[in-house]
Amino acid sequence: MYEADLAGAVWKKSARSAANGNCVEVARLSGGRVGVRDSKDRQGPVLIFTPGEWDAFVGGVKDGEFDL
Repeated sequence: MYEADLAGAVWKKSARSAANGNCVEVARLSGGRVGVRDSKDRQGPVLIFTPGEWDAFVGGVKDGEFDL
């Protein structure tokens, strides 16, 4: 588990998010880590990924690994 100071995090939501705005948001954190949170619960838990974990996830998305 990783801990990070989220106070200064700048959260971004995809321009392709649903019309109601329900989506996930991501933020670059210290040490190259990436935080992910639910836009509906901004005070809720944050998943924190190392740079390698994030790169592997994004690569899998681009390769269609998670397509249903």
